[in-house]
Amino acid sequence: MSWGRKSVLLCVLLVYITSLLEGAEKRDECAELNNTTWLRQQRVRLQVQYLLLTRRNADCAQAFNQEALTQQPSYFNASLPTKVIVHGYRALGSKPSWVKELAQALLQVQDVNVVAVDWVYGASFAYNLAVENYKEVALQISVLINQLQKHGCQLESFHFIGVSLGAHVAGFVGTLFEGKIGRITGLDPAGPMFKGADTYDRLDPSDARFVEAIHTDSDYFGISIPVGHVDFFLNGGKDQTGCARSRFPSMYGYVICDHMRALHVYVSALNGSCPLVGIPCSSYDDFLKGNCLHCDVFKGTCPTIGLSDNSGITVSSIPKEQKLFLLTTSSPPFCAHHILLQLEVSPLDRSAELQVTLRRQNLRTEQSLRLQTSTAVYTTVLAHPAALCETDSIELRNTGVRFYRQGDVHVKSVCLLEFPSVRREQPLCVNNINIRRVAPWFHDFVQVCGV
Repeated sequence: MSWGRKSVLLCVLLVYITSLLEGAEKRDECAELNNTTWLRQQRVRLQVQYLLLTRRNADCAQAFNQEALTQQPSYFNASLPTKVIVHGYRALGSKPSWVKELAQALLQVQDVNVVAVDWVYGASFAYNLAVENYKEVALQISVLINQLQKHGCQLESFHFIGVSLGAHVAGFVGTLFEGKIGRITGLDPAGPMFKGADTYDRLDPSDARFVEAIHTDSDYFGISIPVGHVDFFLNGGKDQTGCARSRFPSMYGYVICDHMRALHVYVSALNGSCPLVGIPCSSYDDFLKGNCLHCDVFKGTCPTIGLSDNSGITVSSIPKEQKLFLLTTSSPPFCAHHILLQLEVSPLDRSAELQVTLRRQNLRTEQSLRLQTSTAVYTTVLAHPAALCETDSIELRNTGVRFYRQGDVHVKSVCLLEFPSVRREQPLCVNNINIRRVAPWFHDFVQVCGV
């Protein structure tokens, strides 16, 4: 081979190697959360690292620690609030894939420092061992917080967002700082080994100036008791719409879909254009029966999921462990309008069944009501994708013909009311309806939402 051809090949090879090195350099610039394996977990029981994201490096996390503030240029700005993300139990040792999505959603809303806590090594494999580690992780985080205070950060400027077991890590950090941390958000705080725990050992309202929690899997992986000043129980806090109720369609849906819904709803609340409003009530059953329509305990301002100060609560003295209920849809942005349905029927000779359908263009909400001879008034709450004033029509259908002997049903009145409503609006009612055994009854709404 001639020297000329060798020179050309050598140049091509050098360019290729240089591009590889530059690519590796670029990859090294961005810090990543860890993955671990059983063997690595055996060698390193607990290892905590921190990643920093800001609006200046939203796509490329920076490795962060107390030395980084003085030894190298850092994107951290002590004059800005700081959001601290803490993941939970990682059964298989995999890094949480949602951290960057949550961080970027936070940065879209506010100019802040976002610090992600990586404790995958101590959070993996055996759950009971991860629980044993959570206080040590909180202690290490508190050391970092102390150092950040020396650089000008104020305790009230810290907002911890903990997922599952991470919520209790955040809670113990708050305990170490005697509740002076600004805010803690628990996304379906872990239930196993914590439901009966003392408040010192789990998230509770004394851990920060304001503590909120979103509950979506309180019958399995999440905790069923209130742990904050306000606790949002989505769809009752247990089974979430759109999550599989059987292991066969989707193992993910069967195992952790409910548990992770709190995170997805929170991210959607940050990104979305519709409010997720909680209604105070003593129980989910009372909420569904329409016994809780207003937010008088908060002077009429209902708490919302998101970054509003104190979840939008304006009263000076915030109640503790206040249960809030709301219904959601099965997909982002998850927002649903709460519609109170009240149906009064004439006395029945035999039991019957009516299906109520609300329509808005191609959107529809259905609810079946079992009618008994001993009851004349039926009340329930519907989750409708559209506002009541934007709803096109209502349909009543006698669906119990095959299974019930009752013939026609006379409806004295059917009333609909959207809540919560600051103006305490009157329900929209239609009176004196005969529902025949075959033909459904329709009523078109001609109403425009007020300004």
